[in-house]
Amino acid sequence: MQKRLTKIGNSLGIVLDRPLLERLGVDAETDLEISTDGSVILIAPVRGKKRDAKLKKVTDRVFETYAGAFKKLAE
Repeated sequence: MQKRLTKIGNSLGIVLDRPLLERLGVDAETDLEISTDGSVILIAPVRGKKRDAKLKKVTDRVFETYAGAFKKLAE
């Protein structure tokens, strides 16, 4: 998807299409984190600590279960 920046007062903004917002579960009340590495802009919804903890638990279990396979893939 390609977009152009839109002039909003003295600033520039980007309009995100409703289907994209719905897919991400983002609305006007969602806090967004914006970061850059100097060449890429990353916009991500701020997720709660509870969700992060659940994701860490799941990924830890996956790495524990498949540690041997990951080691072989890394070789």
